[in-house]
Amino acid sequence: MSESTSVPALELKGVTAGYENTTILRDVQLVVPAGSVVALIGPNGAGKSTLLKTVSGLVKPTSGTVQLFGEDVTELQPNRRARKGLCHIPEGRGIYKRLTVRENLLMQADAGDEEGAIERATEAFPVLGKRLQQLAGTLSGGEQQMLSMARTYTRDQRLILVDEASLGLAPIIVDAIFAFLHRIVAEKGTSLLIVDQFVHRALDMAQTAYVLNRGEITLSGTSEELSNMDVFAEYLSNH
Repeated sequence: MSESTSVPALELKGVTAGYENTTILRDVQLVVPAGSVVALIGPNGAGKSTLLKTVSGLVKPTSGTVQLFGEDVTELQPNRRARKGLCHIPEGRGIYKRLTVRENLLMQADAGDEEGAIERATEAFPVLGKRLQQLAGTLSGGEQQMLSMARTYTRDQRLILVDEASLGLAPIIVDAIFAFLHRIVAEKGTSLLIVDQFVHRALDMAQTAYVLNRGEITLSGTSEELSNMDVFAEYLSNH
């Protein structure tokens, strides 16, 4: 596991963002320390997916800055952020359903490392190795999610954003997905910002957590503090 550094993997400073004339995020301050896991939790419609899209460059802030590994990337396009080691696994799989499993993996690989990328991905998810020539859209929901997450092994990822990886999956697949996330953090020292409907499973992984509600950070602390049901009861009663 790589050593931690004082420079955060991610830092949002006063980020306000949204779509056209609709503001979703308001003055968000958030830090993901290098080599750590941070959970982002909150009710549906709170702006969690928008926050991840803002980090990855799919949504541009109207104010504030996004810093990756100490560098201001607010103006960088998504592909340039990806080259710096950012991996965004979006809600809804985020795969090319009309391409084969192999072609999906090749799309994520660095030039010259295509076969190595496929080997690493199929080692992490052996079932994909048996499906390389199959169209991604014909995979089961669990297999599609594995394909989406396999991109974390196709190149050197330093920060992974995971948006609702367990959504709509059977419990046994959810267990496998969380086991995979634990493994990649432990083995590679990768930083992780996770959004998931299974709040307590996300908190169990995380060192720190933020609560987002109506586009604003309303609560933050250690995962242990936020796992306290009294804290959640108080939070929910006020919203």
